[in-house]
Amino acid sequence: MSTPHVVVVMGVAGTGKTTIGPLLAARLGVPYAEGDDFHPPANIAKMSAGTPLDDTDRWPWLDAIGTWAHGRAGLGGVVSCSALKRSYRDRLRAEAPGVVFVHLTGDRPLIEDRMAHRQGHFMPTALLDSQFATLQPLQADEAGVAVDVAGSPEEITERAVEALNRLPESAA
Repeated sequence: MSTPHVVVVMGVAGTGKTTIGPLLAARLGVPYAEGDDFHPPANIAKMSAGTPLDDTDRWPWLDAIGTWAHGRAGLGGVVSCSALKRSYRDRLRAEAPGVVFVHLTGDRPLIEDRMAHRQGHFMPTALLDSQFATLQPLQADEAGVAVDVAGSPEEITERAVEALNRLPESAA
């Protein structure tokens, strides 16, 4: 990528956003922000109790991430954010028009297995079905790439960098 852009690492829970995001940021030489840190305490409590968030819960969270991304415009950055629905990505783009998405994708059994083995995260495996039901993959008119999450974090990061480098200059 020839100019510093803000990259949103997106996908359902368990795809590795929190693992790949910092690795991608390091490869791109830009700061990383953990999207979960932008959730208000009420959202974390709701998810910890196994209750999916609704759009009303998500708007302040998305706005906070969008504000961070806007502040990094022209400087570059990587932030993790599930960004499952087109309307969520539109909301992020409304605040930070130049964001580019890296959609981490994978099959459900692999993602469920990874979720079952991670430590200290508030999102229970039981919410994975709601995540997949909500997911609207990137559309052709959205700046971004899809990257398979099979393999090691380093392999996934390398695929993400290569895919970002192939984006047209106007998108990346």
